[in-house]
Amino acid sequence: MTSWLRTCGTVTLRLLLCCSVAAVCAGASGAGDGGGCWSEGVTSCTQCLSQGPQCGWCFKEDFLDGTAPSRRCGLPMTLLRRGCEAEFIEQAEVKVEVQAAVGSTQVSPRDVSISLRPGAEASVLVEVRQLERYPVDLYYLVDVSASMQENLDQLKTVGVALSLRMLEHSSDLWLGFGSFVDKPVSPYIDVHPSKINNPCSDYEIRCRPAHGFHHVLSMTANMSDFTRVIKRQRISGNTDTPEGGLDAMLQAAVCQDAVGWRPEAKRLLLLMTDQPSHLALDSRLAGIVVPHDGHCHLENNVYTGSTRMDHPSLGLLSDKLLENHIYSIFAVEKKQYHWYEELVRLLPTSYLGKLGLFQAPNLIDLVVDAYKKLLSEVKVAVSLDDQAVGRYRVSVTPVCPPGSTAEGQGCLGVRHNQTVYFNITVGLTSCLSDGRDQEDVTMVVRPIGYNESTLVRIRSKCGCSCGAAQRCYDHQHQEHQATCSGLQGGAGNDGGGGCRAEGSEVDCSGRGVCECGRCVCEQSRLGAVYGKHCEVDDFSCPYEGGLLCAGRGACVSGRCVCVDGWGGDNCGCSTSTAGCQSADGSICSGRGRCECGRCVCDDPQLHGDQCERCPACQSSCQSNWNCVDCHVSHGLGPLQAEYCNRTCQPSVLYSEKLTGEPGQVWVQCLFISSAGCRYRFQTRSQSGESRLHISTTAECAGSGRLVGAFLSVCALTVLCGLVVVAMFRLVLQKRSRSAGGAHEDRDFHCTGKDLSYIPTSNEKTVTYRRDRPPDHPVELHVQLSKMPLGSDGWQF
Repeated sequence: MTSWLRTCGTVTLRLLLCCSVAAVCAGASGAGDGGGCWSEGVTSCTQCLSQGPQCGWCFKEDFLDGTAPSRRCGLPMTLLRRGCEAEFIEQAEVKVEVQAAVGSTQVSPRDVSISLRPGAEASVLVEVRQLERYPVDLYYLVDVSASMQENLDQLKTVGVALSLRMLEHSSDLWLGFGSFVDKPVSPYIDVHPSKINNPCSDYEIRCRPAHGFHHVLSMTANMSDFTRVIKRQRISGNTDTPEGGLDAMLQAAVCQDAVGWRPEAKRLLLLMTDQPSHLALDSRLAGIVVPHDGHCHLENNVYTGSTRMDHPSLGLLSDKLLENHIYSIFAVEKKQYHWYEELVRLLPTSYLGKLGLFQAPNLIDLVVDAYKKLLSEVKVAVSLDDQAVGRYRVSVTPVCPPGSTAEGQGCLGVRHNQTVYFNITVGLTSCLSDGRDQEDVTMVVRPIGYNESTLVRIRSKCGCSCGAAQRCYDHQHQEHQATCSGLQGGAGNDGGGGCRAEGSEVDCSGRGVCECGRCVCEQSRLGAVYGKHCEVDDFSCPYEGGLLCAGRGACVSGRCVCVDGWGGDNCGCSTSTAGCQSADGSICSGRGRCECGRCVCDDPQLHGDQCERCPACQSSCQSNWNCVDCHVSHGLGPLQAEYCNRTCQPSVLYSEKLTGEPGQVWVQCLFISSAGCRYRFQTRSQSGESRLHISTTAECAGSGRLVGAFLSVCALTVLCGLVVVAMFRLVLQKRSRSAGGAHEDRDFHCTGKDLSYIPTSNEKTVTYRRDRPPDHPVELHVQLSKMPLGSDGWQF
């Protein structure tokens, strides 16, 4: 995977496009088409192509004469096999074009065009590169209700400290500021006249009026301006616990010009509050039932739509954050952490920070940690035009760099300068109801939080052009019948004059009817019947590999008519002899014949691809030794050669030097005569002809001495061995006789045995004990002599 990603990074424009048509061409079915293309109800090109991306329509005028228009629909491979040339086939076509002129620093490509047929799909590889030290815009959106007084004071020192800390990650930090409380209507605020302008009048404190959102400071790199604005902020008040934070977030996101978001910067929106927020439909308590429209409603930096529209839904807020490339950060106190924990799960690229106290160091750490974490997550969101949602299917597969992990539609743990690839696959499921093409359906692939995206323009190609003539020959059978009926006054048969093949006695080969001098072939569930005389079909000939005539011919009158280079009953036999040619240029080494591109050997003992091997045969050298021996024993002159030629099979030639004829392969042989002489000869056998060449050069002297020395050594070795064996035998016999004389006084003799191995007596000591033995046990010694051999009838 790593090497593949490296390859991707070096491709021109850093782009890889993968185009694929989702088609699996199945084997031939009963109808001979496969793939589910053909059916009797398919009578037009548009209907055919709607069957699936694997289908094609042949608009050749005379294609499959005599058949219904439905037979023009099928797999392109089937149509080609039936005689429709490729230029006459209308089929699913997927095109992907990239606008290479549009550059990008983070997302590539920026502009792609795709053409799709129904059922087809195409894939685009979108590349997202994480840059280092990117410009950052940070907008503080602060709850200024009374409970946030101490937290607001902490912000006075945040600006300068945060800018210094962010230098580690970005050299270009801009800050902005806005405030919110809640909708300034009952029951969210006290509407008593004394409380509207000063919600804190009961506490003898001067507060600012409640407001839904007030934009205070646009984006600026001047930290002094930011600090000065924070110091001038005053708190406000309301009556209920939840605040209008989500309402204010949407305005801060969509009011691009007022807030001053920079196009090239990473955008962070920080919401600071100590309370939960109102959600959509909460405004019904105040009689506000108009849903939020998602637009900016600022006048003099004050949100004017707060009293007219409901709080935004989470779906609307999520869409606007994505659309405007904004990361959201929630800084909340611990007691509200769990409420916002459920909220951020529904908002993409959101980060939740838990703060015990809104102190400047804690807030700075939260912003820095959130920034690093959000940048390490690279995800994409895909959006389609509303009118195209039901007709297209889209899938996203991330390919993450080393060290990161895939999660959903993105990667986690991505580092700076690493690249993430997203394989975006889009497929067309159906066309418009009227079957016409649809131009420029837009799909936007937007990496979340990035200010760049990929725009994909999709064109659905549902109609058929059928070449320059713009004629697809739909409903041709019906048109022919109508024309014929008009000309003949309803009489459709002409007696078979132009419907019979030469030598045939039946119309249309017995598989159709003749109408107006033209065969209209029968429709068979087994397959198509076609041809001028209905003589061709795609089901009555032998199959090989699931294909009629092995896919290399046409079935005519029940027999395969093969294309050039193929033959046999099922066109499965190649007529080429290239695979049978031996190294010397002969066919099957001259020992066989070439059938179906393979050698068939004449002799069963032969085998090999070119009949070149014969393990059971004698070698050409061995088969000629007798003939060589004849010539050697009778001399090597011409008269002797004539005698040996009459007794030997091959014709023998003599030469001083062994050389083969040009272009012929000879076998070098060596023959050693009974006198120890070595004779070298050559032999060649080809096409029944056998020739033997014998050299007059012989090596006898050296070989004779070698043989003599070898025989002498062998004879001496054998003689020495015999002497040693004889002496050893004499020693054994002498020992046997001396052992027999020492025991002549005994009546024990073992003729032919070595008596030294037979003991003369056995001795055994037996100890007897009583139940209560005395101090000394009694021991009896018994000596038993062996009985003489043969006494008292005993035999051994």
